[in-house]
Amino acid sequence: MKIPLAASLLLTALASTALAGGGQSHGKRDELARLPVVQPTGSCSSLSAIDLTTIGGAGSRVVTAQQQVTDSGVAICAVEGVLAPSIGFKVELPTQTWTQRYLQVGCGGLCGRISLNAPAAEGCVPLEADRFVVASTDMGHQDSGGAFGTDPQKRADFAHRGVHLTALASKALIEAFYGQQPAHSYFSGCSDGGREALVEAQRYPDDFDGIVAGAPAMNFQVQNSLLHGWQAQVNKGPNGQAVLVASRLPLLHQAVLAQCDGLDGQLDGLLTDPRACQFDPATIQCADDESTSQCLTAAEVQTVQKIYSGPVDVETGERLAVGGPQPGSELAWAGVFVPETADGQLFSETIALDALRYLTFEQPAQPDFTLDQLTFTAETFDRLRARHPLFDSTNPDLSAFARQGGKLILWHGWSDNHISPINTIAYHEALQRYMGQRQVNRFERLYLVPGMYHCSGGEGPSEMDLLTPVMRWVETGQAPDEIMVRAEEEESTTVATQAKSKGKAHGKPVQAVEGRPVYPYPYVARYIGRGHSDNGGHYKRGAPLTNAPTPSWRGSDFYTPYPPREL
Repeated sequence: MKIPLAASLLLTALASTALAGGGQSHGKRDELARLPVVQPTGSCSSLSAIDLTTIGGAGSRVVTAQQQVTDSGVAICAVEGVLAPSIGFKVELPTQTWTQRYLQVGCGGLCGRISLNAPAAEGCVPLEADRFVVASTDMGHQDSGGAFGTDPQKRADFAHRGVHLTALASKALIEAFYGQQPAHSYFSGCSDGGREALVEAQRYPDDFDGIVAGAPAMNFQVQNSLLHGWQAQVNKGPNGQAVLVASRLPLLHQAVLAQCDGLDGQLDGLLTDPRACQFDPATIQCADDESTSQCLTAAEVQTVQKIYSGPVDVETGERLAVGGPQPGSELAWAGVFVPETADGQLFSETIALDALRYLTFEQPAQPDFTLDQLTFTAETFDRLRARHPLFDSTNPDLSAFARQGGKLILWHGWSDNHISPINTIAYHEALQRYMGQRQVNRFERLYLVPGMYHCSGGEGPSEMDLLTPVMRWVETGQAPDEIMVRAEEEESTTVATQAKSKGKAHGKPVQAVEGRPVYPYPYVARYIGRGHSDNGGHYKRGAPLTNAPTPSWRGSDFYTPYPPREL
């Protein structure tokens, strides 16, 4: 049921008051705590002898500890190690520039590799100047597939243990190297790294002071089985080949923009809130005798409708996921669940098969399972429930994290082609329902980025720094508000060109946006200027474009408190 306009305006006003009371300062926006540089008290090589068995058990050890120089010329102690049975981790400790901060970075997909690249941290000065100790882990296995799921211990290491033990081991190394613990600890991750970020906030609230969780795969059980499985299957015709191929996506995308681009008051090729777009692909379905160059066939229309909807019970119509890809995301579908050619490979099929064969169900592994055997029913969904408390991180009880002063920034691209942003909205709303809006506003913010794909890229600007705002919030009490999102320099021409070509669908000129602000959900950036803007000065905070409710679905109870499962 939709909220009446008067009530909606009242809720907006209340939310505005609550956000304004969240500790935001109008002082210097780049101000952080002034933490002095701390020098090492021991040698890098001495870290090879540190005992990690009290953290990870027998067999846990430092494998290498070597002096290195980063690409920017900063000297570091690079440590690699293992936490039993097979959790690989890496830590880089500056030898001359450490300002008492620790950053742990999450991994993506099913992990299996170590990357120290922090998402949504472009322009974070302390990070770019190598003033952090930075660490990451492979989450307990060394390949990108799901076969590790046959081992109960490796399932637990991937689910939660790897990220937590890496935090403990890294802090032990920091203590041994500098003679003190970090003054502030932060975590940043996107995709599965976003899931890991929320695992930390929910299961291990004392590990980190500030957490940045992007496009979190928090609803792991459903996301990697039914949703990706559905997207792959609904785009398969009777002959086993794809119905919709990538060359058809620009036509679909143009039609979406022609109907909905101007809803936010600006023709820029982006949808500020796609939920306000009531696009029906049947409006561009070909007549019986019409050429298909400028329209979609009936089969293509049906496929697009099913992609937008996400998985449903084929018998009852009940939703089996909280949301699917949003209008405006069509160009991002290529290669994920829409192939380049009719017999092309799909990412959605690969990730779904790994999950369904080895991870999501309690039954023994089924290495020969195919998506043709997957049934979209309530019964299949309910078989996912057993491992929901193991792999998922949708628990809205962040009371312990909030009590110890933790701060959380959630973010998601509206055009995400892997994980629907409706998942993250649902979690934000679950936090407010369980803990109360006023309490949540003291420690959490959600940012949704128009035109952004999965974790980065897209038709819109996607480069931003959320690490500095969470640091500022933790260290000075200044809550984040407006965040500037920019296109990478090499993408600027592409963004402008894409926006210009999209404008032809409107018959009106389109402004290419190379930079724009985003505001804490549910607020949006309202365009108030004319001509080209790349500094946010032509925008202001605006009221929500829609009060669309988050859909009810079979897993709605996943977003209520639950005891975590260890193994």
